[in-house]
Amino acid sequence: MTWFDTYTHRAYAEAVMVGLLAGIVGVQVVLRRLAFYAMAMTHATFPGVVLASILGLDIYLGGAAVGVLLSLAIVGLTRRPGRTASGATGVILAAGFALGATLVAAGPASDRKLSAFLVGSIVTTDHHDLVVTAGVGLVVLVVLGLCAKELTFAAFDHEGMRAAGHPVTALDLLLLLIVQAVIVVLTPAVGIMLTLALLVAPAATARLWTDSLRRTTALAGVLGVCSAVIGLEISRHYDVAAGATIALVAATGFVLSLLVSARHGALARLLERRPAAGTSTATTA
Repeated sequence: MTWFDTYTHRAYAEAVMVGLLAGIVGVQVVLRRLAFYAMAMTHATFPGVVLASILGLDIYLGGAAVGVLLSLAIVGLTRRPGRTASGATGVILAAGFALGATLVAAGPASDRKLSAFLVGSIVTTDHHDLVVTAGVGLVVLVVLGLCAKELTFAAFDHEGMRAAGHPVTALDLLLLLIVQAVIVVLTPAVGIMLTLALLVAPAATARLWTDSLRRTTALAGVLGVCSAVIGLEISRHYDVAAGATIALVAATGFVLSLLVSARHGALARLLERRPAAGTSTATTA
């Protein structure tokens, strides 16, 4: 018997991996303001996961196949003259989720459990899930490491990078494929509806505490792990949905940081204004 033979141990191992992966990749999502893209991709991946499950195929393969097509479609649509990025992704979001819901409703009665993909089930993680998450995570982290300079350049000066002759479209597609890969491995753990919270909240929280990209990435990874593990622990003790609890923990961390962050927090800004107001009053007197 190994450590991973216990379902709780597998769940915690999965929580650590998905939290770390979501936090690190989420930095790119936040930097490029791709939250709406990510939401569209989570919803539009749903039919691929559902169809694969109905047909008895690996849900990761189904989600990955749809994800590749989706990424190509978004890049193609947003590059057409007169088309806006938000319009293209909005259409894909609605159509993808509607198709997934239709497949769930039209599937055999025994497959109506597919609705569980909406909120995830990290406590049912098996060895296959762990292997897929570890494999995808390793590949994604290696690619991010190799392309870190180019991705950072594109995030801060997209048009400048294009003018410098860099393959901007290829990098955009690469990033979308990375985000899609993370969404696919997050889906069984936290669900289609809650993936965005774990993907965006830790990175957005980290940005409130530091302006350094390297420190932001490291902190986002730590916050992602903490959100997933703490959420799982709370769900076990209080018998509530794990995916929803993980999302709530991540969101709570962001809200608290929005209030107390030393650099960008609301309280810090309030304290900065008070001395200024006092000085003004004294000068007037």
